[in-house]
Formats: sequence, structure tokens, C-alpha cells
Amino acid sequence: MRLTILGGGGFRVPLVYGALLGDRGEGRVTEVVLHDVDAGRLDAVTRVLAEQADGLPDAPAVRATTDLDDALRGADFVFSAIRVGGLRGRAEDERVALAEGVLGQETVGAGGIAYGLRTVPVAVDIARRVARLAPDAWVINFTNPAGLVTEAMARYLGDRVIGICDSPVGLGRRVARALGADPGEAFVDYVGLNHLGWVRGLRVAGRDELPRLLADPDRLGSFEEGRLFGPEWLRSLGAIPNEYLHYYYFNRETVRAYQEAERTRGAFLRDQQSRFYTDALRPGGSALRAWEDTRAEREATYMAENRESAGAGEREEEDLSGGYEQVALALMRAVARDERTTLILNVRNRSTLTALDAEAVIEVPCLVGADGAHPLATDPLPGHATGLVCSVKAVEREVLAAAESGSRETAVKAFALHPLVDSVNVARRLVDGYTAAHPELAYLK
Repeated sequence: MRLTILGGGGFRVPLVYGALLGDRGEGRVTEVVLHDVDAGRLDAVTRVLAEQADGLPDAPAVRATTDLDDALRGADFVFSAIRVGGLRGRAEDERVALAEGVLGQETVGAGGIAYGLRTVPVAVDIARRVARLAPDAWVINFTNPAGLVTEAMARYLGDRVIGICDSPVGLGRRVARALGADPGEAFVDYVGLNHLGWVRGLRVAGRDELPRLLADPDRLGSFEEGRLFGPEWLRSLGAIPNEYLHYYYFNRETVRAYQEAERTRGAFLRDQQSRFYTDALRPGGSALRAWEDTRAEREATYMAENRESAGAGEREEEDLSGGYEQVALALMRAVARDERTTLILNVRNRSTLTALDAEAVIEVPCLVGADGAHPLATDPLPGHATGLVCSVKAVEREVLAAAESGSRETAVKAFALHPLVDSVNVARRLVDGYTAAHPELAYLK
């Protein structure tokens, strides 16, 4: 079985390959094709993978190419993890937004809109090529903003594109541990959009244990979200929000922390990964060791500004292990082998959330098998959550419309309607700033 990874020179590719090395069952991936527009990055990551596979029998073969059509032909699964504009683009997203006093995070607020405007045209081109060159392939999208990009691709691939994210998995794992439950035995009632969802229940042996957690301040304060949001606010919500909702609930504090930081997250990663790619290609050195050291630093500093503004302290050791590669592997196994399982995924709504239309991509538990991923029925969200979900989904639709039409006016509308952008004039300046910073946005007229 062939897996094609788009963004194959990306830093997290070794996580995926490492998960594949541990999969020894029938119907496993036997060939990995890495595609990237940067041949140097491909070379560096290929070296890391070679060290990972050293001495392991039957490791999936690895081939690298800068030819997109070549990479797609014959693929059974396509894993899309591209970053249009690279980390330079992410750093610019943050800089332009913070200069206007608004959030520039890569998936939330102004930064997420800018990233979406750059990414959607490329993702649509990929979807069209997959439909033509590998019509039977399943596309697993991790490209951010994951829900928005998945919805753009679904217009051409239907249910054969599925979005994944590791945030709900990590959140469910932490909630289960706080309750003393086995995460593998718990069903997480999680509903929302990508990076905009809430755990509303955690059922173990048919019993919802979340009320027990919400009633216990000590347990609530024992894990990352409890420290990030505070037990009192979690009890008020009656749910545990995805960590990205900290950008909404504590926006002023977060923007201030980002403005006061020595470097933004994007600038930090840009500089850090530049060193990694240089070190990985150094003759006589270990590319794998360079990657492992860089990854440890990357994970430890994740959402550092949010934790600092909330006084949440350092990340727990258990939360430094990532997780999206395991979601991707579980999804591929469920589809390829018909190993039916339940995963939290980004899929078309159908009739799951009545406040949204059938084509809206949402993030919810899904039953997965050989016929794809199907969202499970769920209770409606409370009013405050429904309002936020509908507002952000409306923004996503304006981003899709701007990307399709090339309309600057529609792009301004997308920024202006976002809950974290508080002025039409700010929205206009953001569009001016982003189009000046990103050649990929030259299509906006």
C-alpha cells in the first residue's frame, strides 16, 4: 500500500514514518512517497527516515520527488501537510496582526484567515489533481487551518477527504487521566470546529464521568486545560474547551503576552527549524539526533505565551509525545482493513449540528471503516458555543469565497466578521499588510 505525503520535507514527517515502522499488520503501508517543493528539505527528512529505519526489517520504502503529479499517481492514501509560504509566512502573519493589536496565531483570528487565503488555492489544486490522477485514494488532511482546508478540498473530493487534528485526542487523554480512567476505554463527547470545540462528556462503561471532574476543583486544576482556563471558568461552561479557545476567552491577555514576547511562535520555529535543516545535512552528523533534539524543544515551548499569561506552568511530560501521527495511522488502518473504530475527525456535517448546513466541515466523533468516516449523532451545543461556531464558520465561508473569486472586498469581509477582529478599518489594513507581505496573495484584487 502506498502513502504519499505532501509536505514531505516537513518537520513532523518522521513522526508519521515512526508510526508506520511500528505497524506490522496485514495491509500496512509498504511504500512512502515524499513530495515537497523544497528539494533540500526533502533530502534532510529522507536522511532522518533512513536512520529511523536502520536495522528494521521490512521498513516501508521511501522515495522523494518534487513532481506533484508523479507523487500522486498510484497513491492509496494521500497525507496532506503542506505549509504555503513556509514558516516565514507564519512569522509574517503574526507580525502584521500584532502591529494592529489583534491575534496572528496560525489558525485563529487574523493569522488563521491569512494562512487560509494563502493555502486554499493550493489545496484546491491538489484536490483536483487527486480526483484526476488517484480517484480511489483517500486524502487525510492535516494542513492548517484544518477544518477550512478540508472543506475546500471536500468540494472536489467529497467524503474521500478527512481532516485530522491531535488537539481533541490530547484533550480527551488528559481529561480521562484526571479522572483516573483509561483513555483507551473512554468515549469523548467532543463537538465543534477544528480548534474550536468542547468536551461535554466523558463516558466510561456508559457512565458520564465529566460532572465528577467539574465538581472537584483539585482535579480540574491538575491538568493543562484546568490550569490554562481556571477551574471556576470550566465549571461555568460545564465543559472542557479545546486549548485554542484560550485565544477567545482570554484574548486581551494572550495578545499582550504575544506582543511582549521576545519572538513570536512563528519566528521561533522559523529560526529553530532553519538550524535543524542545516544540521541534518551536515556530513558525518546524525540527522535523527538533530531532529529529536529540535522536536523536544519545539514540544516543550508549545503555546508558551498562553501558559505564561495564565500562570499554567510547564507542559506535562505525557503531553510532549505528539499524537497526530497515531490518529493518521488509526484512520488509515480503519479504512484499509475495515478495522471499525471511533475517532474525532473533521468531516462534512450532514445533519449532525442542526445550526450548520450539511456541507459544513465540523470536528466530532466519527465511526470509521472501509466506507470512510461518518459523524455520530450528538446533542446540540449550548447557545454560547453555537453562536461562536456559527460566527467562525461564516468567516470560513467568506475565506473560501475570497479564494475562489480573488475578491479583495470579500477578503476584507472575512477579517472584519471574525470575533477577534474588532474593526472594519483594522480588517482593511490587515488585507493591505498581508498582500504586501505575501506574494501568494497577489490574486486578491
